[in-house]
Amino acid sequence: MAKAKQNNQTQTRKPSKRQRRNKIIVYLMIAAMVGSVFTTGLAYVL
Repeated sequence: MAKAKQNNQTQTRKPSKRQRRNKIIVYLMIAAMVGSVFTTGLAYVL
């Protein structure tokens, strides 16, 4: 029981600034890749 409570506390910890920045960068890169796929598709269609 004590271990289960300890695990819950570690999961609810607020992410650090570096982790949050890395997550934002990853999402931006994914959005850029999706956008480039759409623009490449439009270039082939047009």
